[in-house]
Amino acid sequence: MSRVALVTGGSRGIGQAIAGALAAAGHRVAICFSRDTDGAKATVAGIEAGGGTALAVQAAVQDPAAVDAAFKEIEATFGPVELLVNNAGITRDGLIARMSDESWGDVIDVDLTGAFHTTRRAVPKMMRARFGRIVNVSSVNAHLGGAGQANYAAAKAGLVGLSRSVARELGSRGITCNVVAPGPIVTAMTEAMGDDWMAGVSAVVPLGRPGTVEECAAVVAFLCSDAAGYVTGAVVPVDGGLGMGT
Repeated sequence: MSRVALVTGGSRGIGQAIAGALAAAGHRVAICFSRDTDGAKATVAGIEAGGGTALAVQAAVQDPAAVDAAFKEIEATFGPVELLVNNAGITRDGLIARMSDESWGDVIDVDLTGAFHTTRRAVPKMMRARFGRIVNVSSVNAHLGGAGQANYAAAKAGLVGLSRSVARELGSRGITCNVVAPGPIVTAMTEAMGDDWMAGVSAVVPLGRPGTVEECAAVVAFLCSDAAGYVTGAVVPVDGGLGMGT
């Protein structure tokens, strides 16, 4: 069945791959982006080239008014959002002793509060339809922590608590809410880090390699599918075994 999907942070990397996977499954896909206009255009063009239907909307997810405006545009074009993937995220790395309030707040606002804003906006219509799929993209660092990433790890761990609360609150309405927790994934940013990064990943990941954006997208697409109707409140790792046991 074709549904309406929204992927935040959909202009590149994992978000771009998720948008493509949902379009390939037959859904009408809206992507939300904050600044990367060229990347957003490329995501839409790629989906349309494959015969899919896509829309790009610009909004800062930390701004509830901007989120509301984005949803109104999507609803006017496609209809109510039925599949919501919260992938938008930023990093502002720094050691805790020197981390500024701004660096802490910026990451929490985008990575965690942004997911709250989009979820709050989406669920009333999901409740009326008695159907919804929400997937929040976290990180293996939510469980392992990361030196210099207290803000990022805290935000990504917060997504787990948010997701499980939503899962308990809305399960009776046919709405599922799950978490995907990627480990080291090859993106344009990590490719620029060179052989040292690749060697480090290979040394600590049981599968001996980083993952791909397509592998993340495939798990998200499953959790958005009708086949995943009895999966909710789950944290699904896509990390090559890096975080097993946490």
